[in-house]
Amino acid sequence: MDARYRLMGVLNVTPDSFSDGGRFLEPAAAVAQGLELAREGAAIIDVGGESTRPGAEPVGEAEELRRVVPVIEGLRAAGVDAQISIDTSKAAVARAAIDAGASLVNDVSAFRHDPEMAALVAERGVDCCLMHMRGEPRTMQVEPRYDDVVGEVRDFLSQRAEFAIAAGIEPARIILDPGIGFGKAVEHNLALLGRIEELVAIGFPILVGTSRKSFLGRITGRPTDGRVAATVATCVMAFERGATHFRVHDVAPVADALAVAAATVSGRWMTMPMGSTSPRT
Repeated sequence: MDARYRLMGVLNVTPDSFSDGGRFLEPAAAVAQGLELAREGAAIIDVGGESTRPGAEPVGEAEELRRVVPVIEGLRAAGVDAQISIDTSKAAVARAAIDAGASLVNDVSAFRHDPEMAALVAERGVDCCLMHMRGEPRTMQVEPRYDDVVGEVRDFLSQRAEFAIAAGIEPARIILDPGIGFGKAVEHNLALLGRIEELVAIGFPILVGTSRKSFLGRITGRPTDGRVAATVATCVMAFERGATHFRVHDVAPVADALAVAAATVSGRWMTMPMGSTSPRT
């Protein structure tokens, strides 16, 4: 795997996620999918038990735990070599996930939802990803407005990183996510993608999550499962502008595209074995 970027494979164990809801509800199916994502080149498997699609309803703590803990335990038992991330804003869920084998907390609320989350991450010494979101999933896409979306997102992410550090989290464990599609119109998403370098300048790794999202459908006219090429395009452009982490459903094509992009940028490459889909320097 090229050290200049990391792919985060999406593993939703929910009935209502916008793209793959209901496909991996059974732990065995979810574990098999997680192993496949790792085989295709995912350095991180992001397990989520609560949908954050626009309009999504909250899920209770007990149900979220029921969905995610067996999957994380199953991935660890199966010997997955990727890092396991828990996609949650609840400290109790994050705690159980860490106990089960997760070592990254992907919090779309950037530690604003649960006052215990930052202290938990600091205490357990795990990584975290802090995302910008305007409002909450149920309401975030109701006429989102910004004066300068890039400047406002940059300032928010800087403040949340400072908050995390003040809570005792090591700076090297922090990843920042501008929240593409979370409380943003098409023009906001495009502005963030086009000016990613201004977010990189904050000084932390930047994660981009454009995979199959509706703004790509607005541009291309493609349905959800037809947006792979559009997702690839956004990842390559974001990588060129300095992003290092990419949260995607379709790991293999993005891995191939980023391998070529990285080789082009650096001018060096290594021949891949026939049939392999994992990028290397």
